[in-house]
Amino acid sequence: MRRARLSVADLTALERGRFSDGRRSYTVRASGKDSPDSFQVFRTDNAADIVLIVSGLTSGNLHATWGEEWRGAPESAREWLRAWAFHVFYNGDGVTSTSAATRGERFCDG
Repeated sequence: MRRARLSVADLTALERGRFSDGRRSYTVRASGKDSPDSFQVFRTDNAADIVLIVSGLTSGNLHATWGEEWRGAPESAREWLRAWAFHVFYNGDGVTSTSAATRGERFCDG
């Protein structure tokens, strides 16, 4: 079976938004337009650099798969990224404080 290739416009249409830690920017993309079962987070400057994939959204059986760089990251860093990813997936673009991020602080606007 041959899988259909999505165009750049199709992929862009699946984007839910972006967020930043003050140094890097991340993009959240849904797996489909209607009732997506998963989403992925990737570095905005390199879509091939997958940071996190969350699957099981429609079933409620959530599963997180972390990219290589993030597998060994501290749990607090992964929890921060996971929380922002869900926030952006459900609510759109996120806002972070660059000055707070450089001090190692994190905050959420929702």
